[in-house]
Amino acid sequence: METETEELAPEERDQLLEILRKRFTSNMERHEGLEWEKIRLKLEARPDRLWSLGEMERTGGEPDVVGIDPETGEYLFYDCSPESPKGRRSTCYDRQALESRAKHKPEASVEEMAAGMGIELLTEDEYRQLQTFGPFDKKTSSWIRTPDDIRELGGALFCDWRYGHVFVYHNGASSYYASRGFRGRLNV
Repeated sequence: METETEELAPEERDQLLEILRKRFTSNMERHEGLEWEKIRLKLEARPDRLWSLGEMERTGGEPDVVGIDPETGEYLFYDCSPESPKGRRSTCYDRQALESRAKHKPEASVEEMAAGMGIELLTEDEYRQLQTFGPFDKKTSSWIRTPDDIRELGGALFCDWRYGHVFVYHNGASSYYASRGFRGRLNV
């Protein structure tokens, strides 16, 4: 069975492009030397990616361009909300963690939610890069992509900004908190 590509309605597309343009021009320190018109053209050519950015926006991520992927030449969008996106909190790490909870299961897992939005979780290095534009997560924390060897032992990693530094912590992958969500990345 073939799945349909998600796309925004024309008026939603126009509204989102305007939000992204305003954010881009208000935060030039995140993307020095980049031009909005070139980014807009790429976005319009990739309605599936624009839909994913819409999902990032809808869940509170405030996506913005933070550079160009050196390997692909694509524009990098990260969630740049001051705190972990509100619409993505209270989630455990993955399906296995969700199913392992006997009671008080969260509604979703980070990995499934990110996949459904068409985005990737930030890695530790990407989270540290984000903080060069920050600080972010001064009151919250964000799950990050966890290496397989840690996940196989039942753990998962998250980060936050405290005392002027990025801290990387671990927790059981099945844990979830109202103040912990996740940040994503999208290449366009």
